[in-house]
Amino acid sequence: MIKKLFPDAHVDTIYDVNYKKMYEEGIRGILFDIDNTLVPYDVAHPNEKIIRLFEELKEMGFKICLVSNNNKDRVIKFNESLKLIAIHKALKPFTKNLRKAMKLLETTNQETVIVGDQIFTDVLGGNRLNIKTVLVVPIQDKEEWITKVKRRTEKRIIDLYKRRDEKC
Repeated sequence: MIKKLFPDAHVDTIYDVNYKKMYEEGIRGILFDIDNTLVPYDVAHPNEKIIRLFEELKEMGFKICLVSNNNKDRVIKFNESLKLIAIHKALKPFTKNLRKAMKLLETTNQETVIVGDQIFTDVLGGNRLNIKTVLVVPIQDKEEWITKVKRRTEKRIIDLYKRRDEKC
């Protein structure tokens, strides 16, 4: 069970992901979480750096989908300038909407990666579907109380993950 909570990669930010290597490995679809992965919870719109990154990813040949557990208004507002495929109230780690995202992107499990900041939603959901998972460090500490509780457990899991990597 603990392996289902380990990401395939753990990086500081979305800008530290090796997208070129992913493309060379056959990844064609990227599912991005929004809150605390791309921007803090209280930031409504993507900044220019995110817009540029997504343009570069599309030029490389990636298809992108926003997959958020947040509500419709939040996701639509965030996506206004990006104009990506987006799914709100995704209920991650349940896999139904992650499958829907892959169907909309027309990618398979082997061609898809999910990038997010939470082990119990993004990583677990991705691992349940056997898609690659990238865990990023949350952008800010300001979070809902339930997320703060989960973060303590996530820290222990990340420590186990790092120790496993040191043994390899």
